[in-house]
Formats: sequence, structure tokens, C-alpha cells
Amino acid sequence: MSDDLRRGAFYALSAAAAMALGATCIKGASGSVPGPVIVFFRATIGLLLMAPWLVRGGRNLMTTQRFGGHLWRAGFGLISMYGYFHALGHLPLAEAVLLTYTMPLFAPFIGWLWLAEKPPPSALPAALIGLAGITLIVKPGGEGLTSLAALIGATSGISAAAAMIGIRRISDTEPASRIVFYFLLLSSIAAAAPLPWVWKTPDLPGWGWLLGVGAFATAGQFLLTRAYSVATASYIGPFTYTSVIFAGALGWALWGEAPDRWSLLGIGLVIGSCLVTLLPRRRPALTTRPDRRIDARSDA
Repeated sequence: MSDDLRRGAFYALSAAAAMALGATCIKGASGSVPGPVIVFFRATIGLLLMAPWLVRGGRNLMTTQRFGGHLWRAGFGLISMYGYFHALGHLPLAEAVLLTYTMPLFAPFIGWLWLAEKPPPSALPAALIGLAGITLIVKPGGEGLTSLAALIGATSGISAAAAMIGIRRISDTEPASRIVFYFLLLSSIAAAAPLPWVWKTPDLPGWGWLLGVGAFATAGQFLLTRAYSVATASYIGPFTYTSVIFAGALGWALWGEAPDRWSLLGIGLVIGSCLVTLLPRRRPALTTRPDRRIDARSDA
């Protein structure tokens, strides 16, 4: 299968913009809507937007022999989502988005422990540089609530990495559409559990933010799916980090957010270290269809 690099870049950039817009909607909603309610609507709206695929796929889409794998993947994905949404509500937009994009730093080591995949030689130095960058963003000993939100945001990257490994573990039999379906279904059910205790009816702007969360996040997910289906992961990966740039521009335009010099240095270190992990390898750890590598990060 030949790569269409121009189309791949277009889809990847479009996905990055959609994800940044989705993150903006989450931050906007967090001012008046409790976090668990945002998580519930993110998953439920995404599930509703999958209706055409459900109708077309029917029973074949929902039939699985790997329910335990789907449950494991959904659990880590949901933890990542909660951490990411909390960070978006308490940190500058670009920094919160970046923290969940640290997933490539942790994935090789989780894959090593879980799937016995030996990490490439670049994994350890990349992880150390990335952790140094995270430290500059988190600023241990700084403002308590801000530092705590940054730490929670960093855990979303670790959980997203575990979710990605969970996807790889079941992708030999499960198509991407089924993995996305079960993630959204199980997340909707789990996120509904605390609603009786935390529910707060959104106002009109809140409903608008929530609809934007579901629409942009789902659009980003499927655009990224398309990007990986027409070009290789090593080419597409760097484009996904433009989401941090889009998020920074939106955060500045809407909330006047401007990172300090240490955060900028940390952002640069994290992005650079993540790009190192995307360099081509002589022996890929896993051979899968490209369109099955898509939704760990975009579901975070």
C-alpha cells in the first residue's frame, strides 16, 4: 500500500485542529459543568455520532470474543479522560493538551511489561528528556492546585499509553470501529454511575460547550483514523503535535494564556523527546494495519 503523504498531512493537521477545538470546549465547559458530567457527555455524544456505523455494521460490529480486552482498554481510557479533563480545567490549554500527548514516552515500557516487546534504544533517553520537560511544566513546589493539576494531567499520558497497548493487544481480531464503539459504550456506562451525586444541569452556553466537546473530539478521532490509513505512523506522528500549537493559539485568543519561559522549554523538550520515539525502526515491535493504531490519544 503506497503512502499519500499530502493527504495524510492534511488529515493529520485537520485532526490536530479538531482535537484542539475539542479541548477548548472542555475548558469552556469546566467553568460551569462538573468534570464527571463532561466525561459522560463526551462519551455519549460520541456514541450517538457513531449511529451510522452501528446501523451499517449491525451485529457484526458488536460481536466480540475479546470483551475483557475491551474492558481493560476502556478502563485505562476513562482514567486518562478524567485526568485530561481535570488538567484542562486548571491549566493553560497548551500545557494540558501536551501532558496527555506524552503517551509515546511511556508506551514502550508498558508494552515491555505487558506484551514483552523490547523497547528501542532511543526509548530510555527520550523518556528521561521528556520527564525533564514535564518537570519544568509541573513545577514541583509551585502553586499547590496548579502543580497537582499538572501531575494529574501527566497521569493521563501514562493511562493513554496503557490504553494504546490495550488496543494493540486486541487489534489482531478487533477492527478499529469495534474498539471505538466498545470504548464509548463502556465509558458512557461507567461515567453515568456518579451522575446522581454530581449532576448539575448545564446552562445554555454549557450545552453548547458540551455539544462541541463530543462533535470535535469525534471528528478528530475519525480524521486521525483517516490520516493513519493513507500514510505511515512515522510520518503522521509529528503532525499530531501541532495540536499543542493550535491549543496555545486558542488559549491565548480566548483566555489570554501565555506560558512562561520554563514552560516553553518544557514543551519543547517533551515534543522533541516524543518525536524521537516516532523515528523509524529496523524491526517494528508489532505489524498491524495502519488504521488500527489510531484512537488511544484522541480518546484520552
